Amino acid sequence: MSAKKLGEAKITSLSAEGFFEPFAADDVPWQRVGNSDPFKRLGRYGGGSHVGVGLDVLKPGHFSNRFHYHLAEEEHIFILKGSATLHLGERRYVMKARDYCCFPAGQAAGHHLFNHTSENCVFLTIGENKPDDVAVFPPNAAGKAKAKTRTKKPEVKT
Repeated sequence: MSAKKLGEAKITSLSAEGFFEPFAADDVPWQRVGNSDPFKRLGRYGGGSHVGVGLDVLKPGHFSNRFHYHLAEEEHIFILKGSATLHLGERRYVMKARDYCCFPAGQAAGHHLFNHTSENCVFLTIGENKPDDVAVFPPNAAGKAKAKTRTKKPEVKT
């Protein structure tokens, strides 16, 4: 069997032999959630389930997401092209191509990016996919749990 060339259309990078192969990011379809800016789920396309890797485009005047932090998941961003302002807690940082930031799990400082420029900002998002994570949305500290496990009540024998 001949190897697939980079650039051929596929749903994932899974080979006929059952392993995930290298792929061109251009092969991964763009997605949106509601009115979100476009993103690509590179990690999922490549077979990842524990760590997510996303390629995101942040349009001028847009925020990357709601101001938040995670109790159990670590996140990372790496700016590939353009510039955006990182809101981290009460501080603001202008980030440009080749700048990086880590958001450790439990760091109680909300974060998100805002594109303050007239050009798209392209960046990588890297983060864990923990089923029992809780995202906290300051300033009101409302939380959103994505817990998928359930506790089974112990059986009582009489």
